[in-house]
Amino acid sequence: MDTVMLAYSTYSEAGGVGKTTTAANLAVAHARAGLKPLVVPLDPQDGDLSRLFGVDHERTESVDNIVRHMIRRPKGEFDDLVRTVEGVDIVPEHNMLSDLAEYLQREKDQAEAMGEAFGMHAQLLRVLREAGVPETYDVLICDPPATEGPHLYNAINATRSLVIPVEPSAKGRAAVEGLESLVVGLENQLEVEVGVLAAIPMGFKNTRDQRAVLDEIDYPIPEIVGERASMMEGCWMQQCSAFEYVREHRDRRRDYEVETLAQFDRLARHLESEVGLEAPNPPEPGDVDHEVMTV
Repeated sequence: MDTVMLAYSTYSEAGGVGKTTTAANLAVAHARAGLKPLVVPLDPQDGDLSRLFGVDHERTESVDNIVRHMIRRPKGEFDDLVRTVEGVDIVPEHNMLSDLAEYLQREKDQAEAMGEAFGMHAQLLRVLREAGVPETYDVLICDPPATEGPHLYNAINATRSLVIPVEPSAKGRAAVEGLESLVVGLENQLEVEVGVLAAIPMGFKNTRDQRAVLDEIDYPIPEIVGERASMMEGCWMQQCSAFEYVREHRDRRRDYEVETLAQFDRLARHLESEVGLEAPNPPEPGDVDHEVMTV
């Protein structure tokens, strides 16, 4: 039987929209339902997904990391890169990601000097395939930086689909409009089809202007997430997902926060259904105390 893997990159041209927390909470929502997710964050900035989950301490040059694998200089097996937090497997970010473009260009130049081909934007896809990721995992999530370049191109080439957190503002509208041309450009450049699984408005306050922005978005909008700055800041402080934050670090359950967790659960089910992936143990949306099945 063919295995089905849901694969997507979280992308937002605008900063501060909650792209990384969206990736993290969706990954945990997939894991809560009994699926096996792998997250490959590719953002070299501080405040990245590795830091959110507290797995970003090994960043020295001597440590094996995803960049070494992408330039065919691994120091170990891919599986040894993986850290597991809250049921989610993560390949931690590394300082070498800051210079990914230079490393890939150098490898490309060396390969071409030897008469070999080296696709700079296909190396993450190669690494994941060689490691058997499509056969091992149910879900692959990449979290690249917003800027165009090899991090973003490798992520999109590996996943072929996007989930877009959107700021419901004039800035967010411009970002979505820019995204449409970006998708077409990427499809032409990478020679792959890129789909948009969902746009997720974040920080919605239900103003008339915000509703007007949402009306102009042509992509599916399965959920609209309200202003949750306090909860998301708490996640960064405690280095955990919103699910764990509400369960372990809130003195009382706030209905609006539990509803946001339910939205992440429902979003995960929506994304899974887009590729025909059926979770074996989906919780009641927002059930904070749901027992996670180990895969």
